[in-house]
Amino acid sequence: MITWFYFIVFVLSLIMTISFLIKNRKIDTVYMLFAIFVTINCMGRYMLAASDTLEMALWSNKFMYVGACFVPLLTLQVLIRLCNFKMPRPLMWVLTIYSIVVLCFVFTIGECGIYYKSVELAHGNGYNYLIKEYGPMHSLYPAMVIVYAVIMVIYMGYAVKRRHQISFRTVGTICVMGVSIIFMYILERIIGSNVSFLAVGYLMAIAMFIRQFEYINMYDISANISNVVERLKDYGYISFDCKYRYINSNGFIKEAFPEIKEWRVDKEIKPSDSYLYKEVIEYLINWDGKENNSRTIKSAGRYFELNIRRISYGRKGVVGFLLEFTDRTLEKKYYNTIEEYNSNMEREVAEKTAEIVLHQKKLNKLFMQTVMALSEAVDAKDRYTSGNSKRVAKYARMIAARMGKSEAEQEEIYRAGLLHDVGKIRIPAEIINKAGKLTDEEYNIIKIHPVTGYHILKGISDDNFIAIAAKYHHERYDGKGYPNGLAGEVIPEVARILGVADSYDAMASNRSYRKALPQEVVRGEIEKGKGTQFDPEIADIMLQMIDEDKDYAMKQTDSMHRRILTVDDEFINNKIITHILKDEPMYDIVSAGGGREALEILDNRAIDLVLLDVMMPDMDGMETLKKIREKYQVPVVLMTANKTLDFGAEFAKLGCDDFITKPVLPELLRELVHNMTK
Repeated sequence: MITWFYFIVFVLSLIMTISFLIKNRKIDTVYMLFAIFVTINCMGRYMLAASDTLEMALWSNKFMYVGACFVPLLTLQVLIRLCNFKMPRPLMWVLTIYSIVVLCFVFTIGECGIYYKSVELAHGNGYNYLIKEYGPMHSLYPAMVIVYAVIMVIYMGYAVKRRHQISFRTVGTICVMGVSIIFMYILERIIGSNVSFLAVGYLMAIAMFIRQFEYINMYDISANISNVVERLKDYGYISFDCKYRYINSNGFIKEAFPEIKEWRVDKEIKPSDSYLYKEVIEYLINWDGKENNSRTIKSAGRYFELNIRRISYGRKGVVGFLLEFTDRTLEKKYYNTIEEYNSNMEREVAEKTAEIVLHQKKLNKLFMQTVMALSEAVDAKDRYTSGNSKRVAKYARMIAARMGKSEAEQEEIYRAGLLHDVGKIRIPAEIINKAGKLTDEEYNIIKIHPVTGYHILKGISDDNFIAIAAKYHHERYDGKGYPNGLAGEVIPEVARILGVADSYDAMASNRSYRKALPQEVVRGEIEKGKGTQFDPEIADIMLQMIDEDKDYAMKQTDSMHRRILTVDDEFINNKIITHILKDEPMYDIVSAGGGREALEILDNRAIDLVLLDVMMPDMDGMETLKKIREKYQVPVVLMTANKTLDFGAEFAKLGCDDFITKPVLPELLRELVHNMTK
């Protein structure tokens, strides 16, 4: 029965060892020898129980001692690795040599009496055993067992002290296993039993060892990693098992994240609000399994690239995780410097671009102001067609929009419309403002204004677009226009557009001798001029615009007549002003002899301009101006014979738009009134 017990223990140990070796192809020599020597010990016990002769029993006993001498040494080496403690090499050699010496004395059994003085083979209850009388050298083995027991107890205490840095559970398990086997050996010696239960202890040891090997291997991997990376100054690691329990880390990462020093080996990390837990531990727990994905972690001004890798063990697969931290601070600072430089460059470029855009806007604004000034200059010369250039420009842009022109093209055509008559600056005012029919000679003088306009404007753009528009806007589609008699589509398109817009405005505007023509008359003239005076397609667009203008809004809506109020306490001065303006048919003159009368007139009649004398009795011009400004925004021009008055900022605050001194120069007065009322 006992023999079968030993046989079963041996077979189980053999099966576990072979299975262990097959499953784990990459096994350290220490772990492999541990399993083999335990199996040899179990085999020796079975062979001893089954021996028929003394010689076979002695060899079986020697096999048993092979395992018994080296298993404690191998267990100790595993503990040393787990505790990351370097035992002095001389001590390790002493223990190894001691075990070998004991084994050598064991092999003298049956040859001499220094280990066993005498030995006999006995049989009882179905098994064989040896009856021994110990020799002087046998005491070496119990002494060795006691030494190993003491060392293991020391390591147990060391494990307790360093429980934050090493796996106390694994170290404790192995220490308890070793000390238990030693205790069972001592107990057998005390009892003196012929049946050894150490075989069961060894079987339990190998089973426990295999179970703990995943952790042992993981700690060993961590130790190897630590040994390799300690020389790297920019690499750190943290290892966890599959249940996210902390295994190990190196000094580099502990320096970067000091809270790691408080973590306990084999324990899950407690949830906290720390940056490390939220950015690393939670990231590990929620990891998607993609090993090529990295993320950046920051600590104390340093940047780390974090990568997670699986720790695999033989055929068992993944047994844990390795978190790798690579210091990328210098690279990050370099990239930050580049990004900052690029950002500064982008900001400077944006600022310069904004300055250029602003400058361009100012130039465009100045250009438009210049264009408007030239346009105003033309309109100022022709007092009876006020606003003609602006209206023609407006109608031309409306036509261009319906023709599908771009915004930029529409704007260019609008500018051309504003300046199309700039050449009239060269024409005498008496011809432009003549109320009656022009003579042939006067009409020929009028015909030169397109050429004059062209030469004034030809340098205003690279393609002379505006100048060409001014030169040819009086050409006719049938070739009977001026100045060159161009026909059809040979006439530049912009000139054909302006030709229609200009003719329309001439008919839809007030004149000194007539008001704007009725809309149906204007439409009839445009229809009549299709194919002769006008481009048919452009004329059709104009006709469409006329048909859509149900209220006839496209015409000169401002009245030709302006009502002027002259205020002077001297009756003769009012008469002089009325006389100066008598040849201006567009002006109606109303006179007042004082400030109060002027205010009554303003309360009852619409006035376009007030000519106000400064020195008056009862209510002078300044007081009257204050009263006017309380209710009206009508333009006011002060008149005075006192040339010492300061018409500066203070007068402007009172609401004075301009002033004129007496005696009044007729031409100056007419020009002032025209500009104040146009």
